[in-house]
Amino acid sequence: MIKSADFGEDFLWGVATAAAQIEGTSDYYGKGPSIWDTFSSKTGKIKKGHKPNVACDFYHRYREDIALVKTLGFKVFRFSIAWSRVLPLGRGTVNQEGIRFYHNVIDECLAIGITPFVTLYHWDLPQALENEGGWTSFSINTAFNEFVSLCAKEYGDKVKDWIVVNEPFGFTSLGYMLGIHAPGKTGLGNFFSSVHHTALAQADGAKILRAEVPHANIGTTFSCSEIIPYTQSDNDILAAKRVDCLMNRLFIEPALGMGFPTSNWDVLEKFQIEYGTWRHTKRYTFDFDFIGLQNYFPLTVKYNAFIPVTQAWEVKAKSRKKPHTAMGWEINADSFYNIIKQFSAYPNVKNIIITENGAAYHDKIINGTIEDDARIAYFELYLEALLKAKNEGMPISGYMAWTLMDNFEWAEGFDARFGLVHTDFKTLERTIKNSGYWWQQFLKS
Repeated sequence: MIKSADFGEDFLWGVATAAAQIEGTSDYYGKGPSIWDTFSSKTGKIKKGHKPNVACDFYHRYREDIALVKTLGFKVFRFSIAWSRVLPLGRGTVNQEGIRFYHNVIDECLAIGITPFVTLYHWDLPQALENEGGWTSFSINTAFNEFVSLCAKEYGDKVKDWIVVNEPFGFTSLGYMLGIHAPGKTGLGNFFSSVHHTALAQADGAKILRAEVPHANIGTTFSCSEIIPYTQSDNDILAAKRVDCLMNRLFIEPALGMGFPTSNWDVLEKFQIEYGTWRHTKRYTFDFDFIGLQNYFPLTVKYNAFIPVTQAWEVKAKSRKKPHTAMGWEINADSFYNIIKQFSAYPNVKNIIITENGAAYHDKIINGTIEDDARIAYFELYLEALLKAKNEGMPISGYMAWTLMDNFEWAEGFDARFGLVHTDFKTLERTIKNSGYWWQQFLKS
């Protein structure tokens, strides 16, 4: 049986959260609206009309929830700062109540021996900035730099571990091309403009942290999936390469000074010509202390000429009779190993932390006990793959489970439960699941 000690004494074990998904108090205590407050108010955008107005009420219950992190045995608590809580309009006037709240969260972590790992941007753009064009507007970078500078100056004496941007491909593709996440925009023009400004923000924010925070450990995080061609036909292989360019390479390669990937693909070649000037390439680049990887599933694709841009179609796990989670995401620990290997092959990637990994299931409540054996089995599989990668010399120094407790899971609302702790969204009572107790024992081993 795998043990936490197998990973070494210095390995970081943590649990991850995000402000918009747990805090609640969406329009109280001086906070301005975010794009997710606006998006969730529109009919049909979130399953069952769920809204993050209350979520898990972490704003009022943060001491209880940080105590749960300690109880479960984790040493690291990853959380994000809601931009519109500290800068309600995205820039300008500072909300001191919001500033004080994050001081309280950080102080509570430090008081009980938990290391705060702070994410600066975890998808909740202030609506005031979206009104100006959001991530498609050139003005977003000035506003983002102001936000980063404020956080660095306020919290930099206490917080040394920073994540600049969470899953840039995730929010630019889902929010600015496909329109299924906030702010709900569509089209390649919006997508590529948002990619450009986000790539700039990713590096600009890191440079500000480097200048403002002594001894900072600075990273950024990428969603990633091994892209598997459905067959070994030339068309399927090329389709997989196109998807890989977008999902896995689009943001890390500019950060490493390589420019945007093209792979002889005319769509990205045009993008590279417009945004890949030497000035941009230099500004996109930053020598990150660590790269965060967030993996949940592989993607199997086949060629389809009728699909715009990628000409690729996902072949679902269920149709291939592969094991999958409640969200239909394929369970494949070998693929987890493969994607870590893919990212560790970049010469300038010095350190990798798995900043999110987990699974949603339909948990069973039996006599007050939350039974989620499938989630436990999932973690066992994936941690074995992680240890294999580490033992083979891949530079892995930490792992963070997604997530501490069931929360507002973006467009899935409250239906998708990833937590190690069950949240009753009517009473807000927290109950540790069997998987939480499993982690408690694992982290003692």
